[in-house]
Amino acid sequence: MLNFLSLLKNEQVKLYSRFSTWSMYIILASIIILAGMITAIFGDVDTEGYGNDWRAELQAENEQLQAEMEESEFAIHENSINKNNYYLEQDIKPQPYDAWAFTSEFSMLGFMLSLFMVIIASGLIAGEFRWGTIKLLFIRPISRTKIWLSKYITIMITTLSMFVFMFLFAMILGSLLFGINGLSPSMVQLSGNEWEQVNIVKEILSQYGLILVELVIMATLAFMISSLFRNSAMAIGLTIFLMFAGASVVIYLSEYDWAKFILFANIDLQPYFGPGQPMIEGMTLTFSVIVLLTYYVVFLLASWFAFTKRDVAGH
Repeated sequence: MLNFLSLLKNEQVKLYSRFSTWSMYIILASIIILAGMITAIFGDVDTEGYGNDWRAELQAENEQLQAEMEESEFAIHENSINKNNYYLEQDIKPQPYDAWAFTSEFSMLGFMLSLFMVIIASGLIAGEFRWGTIKLLFIRPISRTKIWLSKYITIMITTLSMFVFMFLFAMILGSLLFGINGLSPSMVQLSGNEWEQVNIVKEILSQYGLILVELVIMATLAFMISSLFRNSAMAIGLTIFLMFAGASVVIYLSEYDWAKFILFANIDLQPYFGPGQPMIEGMTLTFSVIVLLTYYVVFLLASWFAFTKRDVAGH
């Protein structure tokens, strides 16, 4: 056990000794800061909130939006008007824009996190074979399975660390720029074709939780490809290609019933919890979860087999 913990610590030290790893944190922080400043200075957000006569304010706002729609002849403000009507019908006073709303918007950075994890995971094993340093690990009195496991756990720890960093940094910056409207405020959002009031904390946890599922799957996929190829550039390139092309392939093949078994048809679980529909008609949350779990187990087994059985002669 001590040997394994030492091995795990060594993997973490190697990973965080690289500037490329820290640069990912810097990029995330820079994007959040830039977006926060743009939102605070130029963004059309209501940080003051409505007054005591908020119903009259909403009605006046709807009249203005309706007039703008009639001039443009396009339903550009239809959602805003319907949302305001929901507030009026349900007698709910709109909450001002705050750190919770700001943090919720940054769930979209999950795609960038996936990209970062792919880069790290793809090079974690392939890089060892490329530089020949894998021999230094294999000559130690530790099984290949433990070495493989230490590398996979390293990826999962890094995924979680970067994920938590993104959430906390957005929350702290949002609090400084926009304030925080209580510890458990509510928000009104579109769910399916209807508006509903939800607890924003639960909604954020749901959003980020679903993103974390996608991060774990993509990192595991990249880790498997890294185990199969000895060239880290090929492993990174192939995984990134699959990330960008996966959804397009599913859409192209959506007319076939078997397309619903493709990984990228199931990896985004958010349509099951909010607006939008699954990529292929007839898919359910239970089905997608089972498919993802199946892929996850296959990725791990393939990665483990390739790593433990690989011949390192000549490297």
